Amino acid sequence: MSNKAPFIDQLNLPVIAAPMFLISGPQLVIECCKNGIVGTFPALNNRSSEGFEEWLITIKKALADFEKETGKKAAPFGVNLIVHASNPRMMADLEICVKQEVPLIITSLGAVSDVIDRVHSYGGLVFHDVIKKRHAEKAAQAGVDGLILVTAGAGGHAGTINPIALVAEIKSFFHKTILLSGCLSTGRDVASALQMGADLAYMGTRFINTKESKASEDYQQMIIDSNASDVVYTAAISGVHANFLRASLESVGITEEMLTRKVKVNFGEELDVDKAETSAWKTLWSAGQGVTTIHDVLPVEELVKQMKAEFHSAIEEQAKNLERYA
Repeated sequence: MSNKAPFIDQLNLPVIAAPMFLISGPQLVIECCKNGIVGTFPALNNRSSEGFEEWLITIKKALADFEKETGKKAAPFGVNLIVHASNPRMMADLEICVKQEVPLIITSLGAVSDVIDRVHSYGGLVFHDVIKKRHAEKAAQAGVDGLILVTAGAGGHAGTINPIALVAEIKSFFHKTILLSGCLSTGRDVASALQMGADLAYMGTRFINTKESKASEDYQQMIIDSNASDVVYTAAISGVHANFLRASLESVGITEEMLTRKVKVNFGEELDVDKAETSAWKTLWSAGQGVTTIHDVLPVEELVKQMKAEFHSAIEEQAKNLERYA
């Protein structure tokens, strides 16, 4: 019996669109799932637990209607929960996820066995993001179904380890689903992730530049105008190291000196949507080094078709190497 997530073989492309703060909402999730990739969003992107549940109901209805109208199976959707003591909504949002039977829960900043057991109680899966082996070992012991390896250059809260090294390190002891995150923006990148040993590609920045994302046009244009060297890795914003677009930091007056400061981690405050929408967070923009290959803003449907063509082309090129080096 396989230890891998059962939905993998049902996808149009082995991709999960990562949950992004202030960016991912119901529209993006629905379009991803309708086009055969997993759509996700952070619970905290809605300003209340009641509103969060309304989003879940909206997503479930839209996908049920799609399946009824087309006869096609939609990909599952997922929710990101911040499992951290400073997130006051964690337990309430977890109860809603259990009630609505969310297929996939993505946990961050804490792999707690009690949370995992609650999700497993209705048949849901739990994936947990990690940046190093020690974190992965703890999450594996807690019973997660998958590990998201957030490697060097990834958008948001990223690690510093090379993906080739981290995938090999984790695969030596973890035999369930492995997802790779970090600089993945094209179908060729998805093929490379699988070639390294991952089961799924975990892509965030590329989905900022979609018609269905909640990102502003200025944010999307900054991604188009940026390259890998324009991405800054700092813990000065939330207390946890993350990658941000340098131009957005400069636009709110953040200096190089300020980027070296240490601040207390408080996700109850830092990830409060009400405050975020009226503070520097609204124009303080995160992105990964994968911006270097993003040159447009596309509807999700068109993006998935493009990535699938690139994915097939890359696999076919690899097949030629079998003949060349037989």
